Amino acid sequence: MKIYTKTGDDGTTALYGGTRVAKHHMRIDSYGTVDELNSWLGLVRDQKIDAPTKQLLAKIQDKLFTVGAILATDPKKALLKNGRERLNIPKIGSADIVTLEKEMDKMEETLPPMTHFILPGGHTTVSYCHIARTICRRAERLAVQLYEKEPFDDHVLSYLNRLSDYLFVLARKLSKDLHAEEVKWIPEKGK
Repeated sequence: MKIYTKTGDDGTTALYGGTRVAKHHMRIDSYGTVDELNSWLGLVRDQKIDAPTKQLLAKIQDKLFTVGAILATDPKKALLKNGRERLNIPKIGSADIVTLEKEMDKMEETLPPMTHFILPGGHTTVSYCHIARTICRRAERLAVQLYEKEPFDDHVLSYLNRLSDYLFVLARKLSKDLHAEEVKWIPEKGK
């Protein structure tokens, strides 16, 4: 299989199911941002972090491929006339969301309570995690926009929302693990 097909030279690309759309289509922007997030998570996973976190990040990356497949599917081509699925696309389920929640709860047990907003930074690894978090929020905003026009399984929206929360808590945990200072944001008083 060749990487280049030349079929996109006209500025279009194929969705899962064969429908061709412009490369600037909201659906492409949505799953493209999920792909960008997945790449940043790979960078976080490549850092010197604990093995259980690396393993969970690899599972999250797998789930993001599922999210991407869902977002890349033309809803008109996904089902047969009898309502059965035409395309074999994995799902995001409640258990995937609960996994993120349990991991956040476990991490928060070891972290000091938050009393202020935290400025991203303190260590390169922590910064990478914050970048991934903000890309996750962008992916969520784009997915919500797409969902309003062409609904899909709403577990995807919940997963992206919970994932950005997870990445925030993970950034705090990594700050602690790496002995990086968490800089509190304290607004300047008016002059």
